[in-house]
Amino acid sequence: MRVILFEIGGFSLRSYGVIVALAIVIAFGVAYYLARGTQYQKHLPNLVVYLLFGAIVGARIWHVFFFQWWYFSDHLTEIFAVWKGGIAIQGALVGGFFTAVIYARKHKLSFWELADILAPAIILGQAIGRIACLLNGDAFGSPTGLGFGIVYPEGTIAFDRYGASPLWPAEIWEGQLDLVVFGILMAMKNVKLPLGMMFLSYNILYSLVRFMLEFLRGDSPRYALQWTAGQWTSITVLLISVILMLYFFKRNPVIKPVQDSA
Repeated sequence: MRVILFEIGGFSLRSYGVIVALAIVIAFGVAYYLARGTQYQKHLPNLVVYLLFGAIVGARIWHVFFFQWWYFSDHLTEIFAVWKGGIAIQGALVGGFFTAVIYARKHKLSFWELADILAPAIILGQAIGRIACLLNGDAFGSPTGLGFGIVYPEGTIAFDRYGASPLWPAEIWEGQLDLVVFGILMAMKNVKLPLGMMFLSYNILYSLVRFMLEFLRGDSPRYALQWTAGQWTSITVLLISVILMLYFFKRNPVIKPVQDSA
C-alpha cells in the first residue's frame, strides 16, 4: 500500500489517480473493442469525455449527501473541493447513467443498446479501480476481531480510523468479485438476449456484490436497518433493474447491433 508513489519538488503523484486513470483507459479500450461493427464505436471517444464529467459530478454528490453530510453540512465551502478526495463509485455510476441517456437522446441512439455494449467495460474498470482504493487505504473493511486481516500503514484513512487493527479486505474482495461479474457478462454476449438485459444483469450482479460486502465495510455510516448508504443504493438499483428486466423479457426484443453505414 502506497498513497504517494513519488514526489518531485512540491509535486506528489498519488497512486489513486494513476490506477483510476489506468482503469479508465483499459475500460475505454474494452468498450471500443466490444462496439466494433456498430455505429456506437465512433461515438465512444466523445462520449467518454461526457461520461467522465457526469461520473465525477455524480460521485461527489453521492459522497457529500449520502456518506458524509454530517461533515459537509458544517463545511459547505468544501463541497466542491473534489481534489481533497471524497467520491462514491455508486454516484459515479448514476451520474454516468444519466449522462449516457442524455447523449443517446441527443444523437438519436438506443440507450439500452449502448448500455449493453458498455456494461462489461464498466465492471472491469470498477475491478481495476478497487486496486486504487487498496493503495490509498480507503473503502476499507471493519476490524475482523481475529488474528488476520489487512493492517494499513500510517498515512492512510484506514489507519487514522482503526490504527493497526486487522481489517476485512472488503475492497480486495469487491475487485475480485467484479472480475467474476465481468466474466459472466462476457459469456452472456454469446447468448441472444432481449435489449437491455446485459446492462440490467450488470446492475443486479454488482448490486448483490456491493450489498453483501457492505456488511464488512468500516468506513460508512449506517442508517435504517443498520444498512449503509451503499446498501440502500444497491437494493434500490437491484429492484428497479429486476422490474425493468421482467418488462423487457415480456416485450422480448432481441439485440441487433446497428451497423455503421459510414
